[in-house]
Amino acid sequence: MKQKTKTFFLASAVTLFAFSLICYPQQSLEASIRGLNMWWEVVFPSLLPFFIVSELLISFGVVNLLGVLLEPLMRPLFRVPGVGGFAWAMGMASGYPSGAKLTARLYQEKQISAIEAERLASFTNSSNPLFIFGAVSVGFFHNPNLGLILAASHYMGNICVGMIMRFHGKAEEKERPKRPRRAFSLPYAFRVLHETRLKNEQPLGKLLGDAVRSSVQTLLMIGGFIILFSVVNKLLYMMHITEHIALIFQYILHLLQMPKELSIPMISGLFEITLGSQMISQTDEAELLQKAIATSFVLAFGGFSVQAQVASILAEANIRFKPFFIARMMHGCFAACFTYILWKPLYLQTVGNNTGAIPAFFAVHSASGWNNYWKLMQQFGPIVTISFLCLYIWLTAAAMPKKKQ
Repeated sequence: MKQKTKTFFLASAVTLFAFSLICYPQQSLEASIRGLNMWWEVVFPSLLPFFIVSELLISFGVVNLLGVLLEPLMRPLFRVPGVGGFAWAMGMASGYPSGAKLTARLYQEKQISAIEAERLASFTNSSNPLFIFGAVSVGFFHNPNLGLILAASHYMGNICVGMIMRFHGKAEEKERPKRPRRAFSLPYAFRVLHETRLKNEQPLGKLLGDAVRSSVQTLLMIGGFIILFSVVNKLLYMMHITEHIALIFQYILHLLQMPKELSIPMISGLFEITLGSQMISQTDEAELLQKAIATSFVLAFGGFSVQAQVASILAEANIRFKPFFIARMMHGCFAACFTYILWKPLYLQTVGNNTGAIPAFFAVHSASGWNNYWKLMQQFGPIVTISFLCLYIWLTAAAMPKKKQ
């Protein structure tokens, strides 16, 4: 009965989606173009270098070296092997869904167990500084100082999630033999690096080609999800479904003493963080603190678009998605709470400090740097995207077996 209900629900949802596309073709086209522009201007060129470098670092054994060195830190804090530190750092630097991709790769390489993969995926996925400072704080809010508190709340919340998720799967882990732990040893770390490189005897050109093809393939999947959820979000608004869901959000916002006008922007943010953050910044009825709290929750939750990307990546490696979703709910709550707690000591003092002291100087100049980088990505991103798509087509064609005449 449960499977029949699921089948009926999925069939109905897809049929409704197809019918909506027919009813609102113009709005669907505009939404898909908006999603496509976001993907090929910013997402593809900003994530591609991280994906390629990550693949190469894993192939050359650098990740194994870092795993030995970071074991004393990652194991006590998060109960994951030291290689998780690499996924954590790359996830924070490059943003969604890099952490999930690296976690899946480490699991497929048998460097972490399934439970450790679920823990690692829960706190290695986050928004990158480029998006927080460049797009949200400067682009949407026109307030460079806001990026500092959004970033601090976001990453502190992620650390809290990781420390809570260390208890995930504890009972299941007891039934399995424990892996031997090694103390910090630099000679042993370099020996592991050398042995890993020797195991992978493929030529450098082959490794580079495989890294580019794997990275572009993942980014094509990410682009599809961005466009899909951009259209879904628009169609829900056109069919007035968003307005009905907003009634529930208005009740929750009332309990939290926040204006009801934030309900529709937050619902949009639950589907796609870029549109949600932009709509929150344009809500005149809310105070800046209230808008910052709502934006922090949306950024940490990630949106169903990002979660669908992560679910697809984790599913390929047979890693459960449920722990990741629970972690995103916790991350949203933690980030919103930290924004409220840090507002006075971090934001108000930074804004009020107009004497040229270090905090205000650092906040403004670091944010302006990210904003300049964001504009460069929008200007030259499409060229990078098209170039690598052509390279991907050439590499894929070259890798295909040639038919005998």
